[in-house]
Amino acid sequence: MSDRAAMIERLLKDAFNPTELLVKDQSHLHVGHAGAKEGKGHFDVTLTTDKFTGLSRIIRHRMVYDALGSLMHTDVHALRINALSPQD
Repeated sequence: MSDRAAMIERLLKDAFNPTELLVKDQSHLHVGHAGAKEGKGHFDVTLTTDKFTGLSRIIRHRMVYDALGSLMHTDVHALRINALSPQD
């Protein structure tokens, strides 16, 4: 796991206490892409937590962005989010 993926994982664990968390660094699939040229990464996140229960997909995604804070500006070019509650 890359250092950035590990940072993302740590921040999401701290914010959500997830029952499932998978962070994949897929930057290698986007070599030559604009974000890669800037040194930012492409990531795929699957996150299951009770904190998403009853919330819309948009709100769940905003919560993930908020949890990642400044990494969204400094290290992340693209983020695919699969945000689930245990009831989904």
